[in-house]
Amino acid sequence: MTLRIIFMGTPEFSVPTLRALKEAGHEIVAVYSQPPRPGGRRGLDLQKSPVHQAAELLGIPVFIPLNFKDEADREQFRLLNADVAVVVAYGLLLPEAILNGTRLGCYNGHASLLPRWRGAAPIQRAIMAGDKKTGMMIMKMEKGLDTGPIAVAREVAIGENTTAGELHDQLMLVGGRAMVEAMEKLEARDLPLTPQPEEGVLYASKIDKSETRIDFARAASDVHNHIRGLSPFPGAWFEVEINGRSERVKVLTSELAEAEGEAGTVLDDSLTIACGSASVRLVRLQKAGGKPLASADFLRGTPLPAGTRLG
Repeated sequence: MTLRIIFMGTPEFSVPTLRALKEAGHEIVAVYSQPPRPGGRRGLDLQKSPVHQAAELLGIPVFIPLNFKDEADREQFRLLNADVAVVVAYGLLLPEAILNGTRLGCYNGHASLLPRWRGAAPIQRAIMAGDKKTGMMIMKMEKGLDTGPIAVAREVAIGENTTAGELHDQLMLVGGRAMVEAMEKLEARDLPLTPQPEEGVLYASKIDKSETRIDFARAASDVHNHIRGLSPFPGAWFEVEINGRSERVKVLTSELAEAEGEAGTVLDDSLTIACGSASVRLVRLQKAGGKPLASADFLRGTPLPAGTRLG
Protein backbone atom coordinates (compact mmCIF):
# COMPACT_ATOMS: atom_id res chain seq x y z
CA MET A 1 0.00 0.00 0.00
CA THR A 2 1.25 3.50 -0.84
CA LEU A 3 0.12 6.88 0.40
CA ARG A 4 -1.77 9.42 -1.69
CA ILE A 5 0.32 12.55 -1.10
CA ILE A 6 -0.19 16.22 -1.90
CA PHE A 7 3.26 17.83 -2.05
CA MET A 8 3.60 21.54 -1.25
CA GLY A 9 6.90 23.32 -1.88
CA THR A 10 8.56 26.04 -3.93
CA PRO A 11 12.40 26.43 -3.96
CA GLU A 12 15.21 24.09 -4.94
CA PHE A 13 15.44 22.99 -1.29
CA SER A 14 12.09 21.19 -1.64
CA VAL A 15 12.85 19.25 -4.83
CA PRO A 16 14.85 16.32 -3.35
CA THR A 17 11.97 15.50 -1.00
CA LEU A 18 9.47 15.48 -3.87
CA ARG A 19 11.70 13.17 -5.90
CA ALA A 20 12.46 10.91 -2.91
CA LEU A 21 8.76 10.40 -2.17
CA LYS A 22 8.07 9.60 -5.81
CA GLU A 23 10.98 7.14 -5.96
CA ALA A 24 9.74 5.50 -2.74
CA GLY A 25 6.59 4.51 -4.60
CA HIS A 26 4.08 6.93 -3.14
CA GLU A 27 1.37 8.41 -5.35
CA ILE A 28 1.89 12.16 -5.63
CA VAL A 29 -1.62 13.20 -6.63
CA ALA A 30 -0.78 16.91 -6.95
CA VAL A 31 1.87 19.51 -6.28
CA TYR A 32 1.19 22.97 -4.88
CA SER A 33 3.77 25.71 -5.45
CA GLN A 34 4.05 29.49 -5.46
CA PRO A 35 2.96 31.14 -8.73
CA PRO A 36 5.59 31.99 -11.37
CA ARG A 37 7.58 35.11 -10.50
CA PRO A 38 9.42 37.66 -12.67
CA GLY A 39 12.92 36.46 -13.49
CA GLY A 40 15.48 36.27 -16.26
CA ARG A 41 18.22 38.78 -16.93
CA ARG A 42 15.87 41.78 -16.98
CA GLY A 43 13.18 40.37 -14.73
CA LEU A 44 10.65 40.45 -17.57
CA ASP A 45 10.02 36.71 -17.93
CA LEU A 46 7.76 34.78 -15.58
CA GLN A 47 9.65 31.79 -14.19
CA LYS A 48 8.09 28.70 -12.67
CA SER A 49 9.47 27.65 -9.29
CA PRO A 50 12.00 24.78 -9.11
CA VAL A 51 9.31 22.55 -7.56
CA HIS A 52 6.85 23.47 -10.32
CA GLN A 53 9.40 22.55 -12.98
CA ALA A 54 10.33 19.29 -11.25
CA ALA A 55 6.67 18.29 -10.93
CA GLU A 56 6.04 18.87 -14.62
CA LEU A 57 9.02 16.65 -15.49
CA LEU A 58 7.51 13.94 -13.27
CA GLY A 59 4.11 14.33 -14.91
CA ILE A 60 2.38 15.56 -11.73
CA PRO A 61 -0.41 18.19 -11.93
CA VAL A 62 0.53 21.53 -10.37
CA PHE A 63 -1.70 24.07 -8.61
CA ILE A 64 -0.53 27.63 -7.91
CA PRO A 65 -3.10 29.50 -5.78
CA LEU A 66 -2.02 32.86 -4.41
CA ASN A 67 -3.43 31.77 -1.07
CA PHE A 68 -6.26 29.62 0.23
CA LYS A 69 -8.76 32.37 1.00
CA ASP A 70 -10.95 31.34 -1.92
CA GLU A 71 -13.31 28.52 -0.97
CA ALA A 72 -12.90 27.06 -4.47
CA ASP A 73 -9.17 26.49 -3.81
CA ARG A 74 -9.93 24.81 -0.47
CA GLU A 75 -12.54 22.58 -2.06
CA GLN A 76 -10.14 21.64 -4.86
CA PHE A 77 -7.60 20.59 -2.21
CA ARG A 78 -10.17 18.43 -0.38
CA LEU A 79 -11.41 16.80 -3.57
CA LEU A 80 -7.93 15.40 -4.25
CA ASN A 81 -8.81 12.88 -1.51
CA ALA A 82 -5.21 12.64 -0.30
CA ASP A 83 -4.02 10.66 2.69
CA VAL A 84 -1.49 13.29 3.72
CA ALA A 85 0.09 16.59 2.67
CA VAL A 86 3.87 17.00 2.75
CA VAL A 87 5.13 20.58 3.05
CA VAL A 88 8.72 21.72 2.49
CA ALA A 89 9.40 25.46 2.17
CA TYR A 90 6.07 26.18 0.48
CA GLY A 91 6.06 29.85 1.43
CA LEU A 92 2.51 30.23 2.80
CA LEU A 93 1.00 29.84 6.24
CA LEU A 94 -1.65 27.19 5.78
CA PRO A 95 -5.16 27.77 7.14
CA GLU A 96 -6.86 25.14 9.27
CA ALA A 97 -9.02 24.09 6.31
CA ILE A 98 -5.85 22.88 4.55
CA LEU A 99 -4.15 21.52 7.69
CA ASN A 100 -7.23 19.35 8.18
CA GLY A 101 -7.92 18.77 4.49
CA THR A 102 -6.35 15.29 4.26
CA ARG A 103 -7.04 12.07 6.13
CA LEU A 104 -3.78 12.06 8.12
CA GLY A 105 -2.92 15.76 8.24
CA CYS A 106 0.11 17.77 7.07
CA TYR A 107 3.78 17.02 7.74
CA ASN A 108 6.48 19.64 7.34
CA GLY A 109 10.22 19.29 6.72
CA HIS A 110 12.00 22.09 8.61
CA ALA A 111 15.72 22.86 8.52
CA SER A 112 16.55 23.31 12.21
CA LEU A 113 16.59 21.52 15.54
CA LEU A 114 13.22 22.77 16.76
CA PRO A 115 12.21 24.69 18.78
CA ARG A 116 15.42 26.57 17.95
CA TRP A 117 15.06 28.62 14.76
CA ARG A 118 11.39 28.44 13.92
CA GLY A 119 10.50 30.55 10.91
CA ALA A 120 11.77 31.69 7.55
CA ALA A 121 15.60 31.60 7.62
CA PRO A 122 16.76 28.78 9.94
CA ILE A 123 19.88 27.85 7.95
CA GLN A 124 21.24 31.38 7.78
CA ARG A 125 20.37 32.22 11.38
CA ALA A 126 22.01 29.07 12.76
CA ILE A 127 25.31 29.91 11.07
CA MET A 128 25.14 33.61 11.89
CA ALA A 129 24.65 32.69 15.55
CA GLY A 130 27.71 30.43 15.49
CA ASP A 131 25.74 27.22 16.11
CA LYS A 132 27.82 24.05 15.93
CA LYS A 133 24.93 21.84 14.85
CA THR A 134 21.53 21.96 13.19
CA GLY A 135 19.37 19.39 11.48
CA MET A 136 16.18 18.44 9.70
CA MET A 137 12.99 17.78 11.57
CA ILE A 138 9.76 16.31 10.28
CA MET A 139 6.83 17.61 12.31
CA LYS A 140 3.08 17.30 12.16
CA MET A 141 1.78 20.76 11.37
CA GLU A 142 -0.62 22.71 13.51
CA LYS A 143 -1.86 26.28 13.42
CA GLY A 144 1.19 27.88 15.09
CA LEU A 145 4.44 28.72 13.27
CA ASP A 146 6.59 25.56 13.33
CA THR A 147 5.10 24.53 16.67
CA GLY A 148 3.89 21.00 15.87
CA PRO A 149 5.10 17.74 17.44
CA ILE A 150 8.25 16.11 16.05
CA ALA A 151 8.07 12.84 14.13
CA VAL A 152 11.64 12.37 12.82
CA ALA A 153 14.83 14.29 13.67
CA ARG A 154 18.23 14.20 11.96
CA GLU A 155 21.17 16.14 13.41
CA VAL A 156 23.86 17.70 11.16
CA ALA A 157 27.16 19.24 12.29
CA ILE A 158 28.07 22.76 11.13
CA GLY A 159 31.77 23.13 10.32
CA GLU A 160 33.79 26.21 11.24
CA ASN A 161 33.84 27.42 7.62
CA THR A 162 30.55 25.96 6.38
CA THR A 163 28.50 28.46 4.36
CA ALA A 164 24.73 28.71 4.22
CA GLY A 165 24.82 27.46 0.64
CA GLU A 166 26.79 24.36 1.57
CA LEU A 167 24.55 23.60 4.54
CA HIS A 168 21.45 24.16 2.40
CA ASP A 169 22.63 21.52 -0.09
CA GLN A 170 23.41 19.04 2.68
CA LEU A 171 20.15 19.51 4.55
CA MET A 172 17.90 19.24 1.52
CA LEU A 173 19.19 15.70 0.89
CA VAL A 174 18.92 14.78 4.57
CA GLY A 175 15.38 16.14 4.53
CA GLY A 176 14.32 13.97 1.61
CA ARG A 177 15.49 10.79 3.35
CA ALA A 178 13.90 11.84 6.65
CA MET A 179 10.53 12.51 5.02
CA VAL A 180 10.53 9.12 3.28
CA GLU A 181 11.18 7.48 6.65
CA ALA A 182 8.37 9.48 8.25
CA MET A 183 5.89 8.51 5.53
CA GLU A 184 6.87 4.83 5.78
CA LYS A 185 6.17 4.91 9.53
CA LEU A 186 2.94 6.86 9.01
CA GLU A 187 1.75 4.30 6.46
CA ALA A 188 2.54 1.52 8.97
CA ARG A 189 0.68 3.45 11.72
CA ASP A 190 3.94 3.52 13.68
CA LEU A 191 4.93 7.21 13.65
CA PRO A 192 5.52 8.51 17.19
CA LEU A 193 4.99 12.23 17.78
CA THR A 194 6.94 14.10 20.47
CA PRO A 195 5.84 17.58 21.60
CA GLN A 196 8.48 20.29 21.18
CA PRO A 197 10.16 21.53 24.38
CA GLU A 198 8.74 24.76 25.75
CA GLU A 199 12.24 26.10 26.43
CA GLY A 200 14.81 27.13 23.83
CA VAL A 201 12.43 28.75 21.35
CA LEU A 202 14.14 31.11 18.87
CA TYR A 203 12.72 32.65 15.70
CA ALA A 204 14.64 32.82 12.44
CA SER A 205 13.33 36.01 10.91
CA LYS A 206 13.72 36.61 7.19
CA ILE A 207 17.07 38.15 6.23
CA ASP A 208 16.70 41.88 5.69
CA LYS A 209 18.95 43.79 3.30
CA SER A 210 19.74 46.26 6.08
CA GLU A 211 21.71 43.60 7.99
CA THR A 212 23.93 42.41 5.13
CA ARG A 213 26.69 45.04 5.44
CA ILE A 214 29.79 43.76 7.25
CA ASP A 215 30.64 45.49 10.51
CA PHE A 216 34.35 44.92 11.02
CA ALA A 217 34.11 46.50 14.49
CA ARG A 218 32.58 43.25 15.71
CA ALA A 219 34.67 40.30 16.91
CA ALA A 220 36.30 38.29 14.13
CA SER A 221 34.19 35.22 14.94
CA ASP A 222 31.00 37.27 14.54
CA VAL A 223 32.19 38.76 11.25
CA HIS A 224 33.13 35.31 9.94
CA ASN A 225 29.76 33.85 10.94
CA HIS A 226 27.97 36.79 9.32
CA ILE A 227 29.83 36.28 6.04
CA ARG A 228 29.27 32.54 5.78
CA GLY A 229 25.68 32.77 7.01
CA LEU A 230 24.82 35.08 4.09
CA SER A 231 26.82 33.20 1.43
CA PRO A 232 26.06 32.91 -1.42
CA PHE A 233 22.80 34.87 -1.12
CA PRO A 234 22.13 37.67 -0.43
CA GLY A 235 25.83 38.04 0.39
CA ALA A 236 27.62 40.05 3.07
CA TRP A 237 29.42 43.10 1.69
CA PHE A 238 31.69 46.06 2.37
CA GLU A 239 32.45 49.27 0.51
CA VAL A 240 35.89 50.41 -0.53
CA GLU A 241 37.25 53.20 -2.71
CA ILE A 242 38.46 51.82 -6.06
CA ASN A 243 39.83 54.18 -8.73
CA GLY A 244 38.39 57.18 -6.94
CA ARG A 245 34.88 55.89 -6.38
CA SER A 246 33.16 53.83 -3.73
CA GLU A 247 32.33 50.27 -4.80
CA ARG A 248 30.46 47.46 -3.08
CA VAL A 249 32.19 44.08 -2.77
CA LYS A 250 30.55 40.86 -1.59
CA VAL A 251 32.52 38.40 0.51
CA LEU A 252 31.51 34.80 -0.19
CA THR A 253 34.00 32.94 2.02
CA SER A 254 36.40 33.87 4.79
CA GLU A 255 38.70 32.36 7.42
CA LEU A 256 39.51 33.33 10.97
CA ALA A 257 42.95 34.86 11.57
CA GLU A 258 44.80 36.09 14.66
CA ALA A 259 46.41 39.35 13.53
CA GLU A 260 45.32 42.55 15.28
CA GLY A 261 44.86 46.09 14.04
CA GLU A 262 42.40 48.93 13.62
CA ALA A 263 39.00 47.48 12.72
CA GLY A 264 38.31 47.49 8.98
CA THR A 265 41.96 47.88 7.96
CA VAL A 266 43.70 45.63 5.42
CA LEU A 267 46.71 44.17 7.29
CA ASP A 268 48.67 42.34 4.56
CA ASP A 269 48.72 41.23 0.92
CA SER A 270 46.48 38.22 1.68
CA LEU A 271 43.40 40.33 2.49
CA THR A 272 43.57 39.81 6.24
CA ILE A 273 41.20 42.40 7.71
CA ALA A 274 41.36 43.60 11.30
CA CYS A 275 38.17 43.26 13.33
CA GLY A 276 37.10 44.45 16.76
CA SER A 277 39.14 41.56 18.08
CA ALA A 278 41.46 39.35 15.97
CA SER A 279 40.86 39.34 12.21
CA VAL A 280 39.37 37.56 9.20
CA ARG A 281 41.00 36.59 5.92
CA LEU A 282 38.78 37.19 2.89
CA VAL A 283 39.02 34.11 0.68
CA ARG A 284 36.47 34.60 -2.12
CA LEU A 285 35.00 37.92 -3.24
CA GLN A 286 32.73 39.37 -5.90
CA LYS A 287 32.48 42.92 -7.20
CA ALA A 288 29.07 44.21 -8.29
CA GLY A 289 28.39 42.77 -11.75
CA GLY A 290 31.54 40.62 -11.64
CA LYS A 291 32.34 36.96 -11.17
CA PRO A 292 33.26 35.36 -7.84
CA LEU A 293 37.05 35.32 -7.54
CA ALA A 294 39.63 33.85 -5.20
CA SER A 295 41.34 36.60 -3.23
CA ALA A 296 44.61 36.35 -5.20
CA ASP A 297 42.77 36.74 -8.50
CA PHE A 298 40.65 39.55 -7.09
CA LEU A 299 43.74 41.47 -5.94
CA ARG A 300 45.38 41.18 -9.38
CA GLY A 301 42.54 43.24 -10.82
CA THR A 302 41.74 45.31 -7.75
CA PRO A 303 44.76 46.04 -5.55
CA LEU A 304 43.91 46.62 -1.89
CA PRO A 305 47.27 47.23 -0.22
CA ALA A 306 47.90 47.06 3.50
CA GLY A 307 46.46 50.12 5.21
CA THR A 308 43.37 50.30 2.96
CA ARG A 309 40.18 50.94 4.98
CA LEU A 310 37.06 48.91 4.29
CA GLY A 311 33.66 50.16 5.40
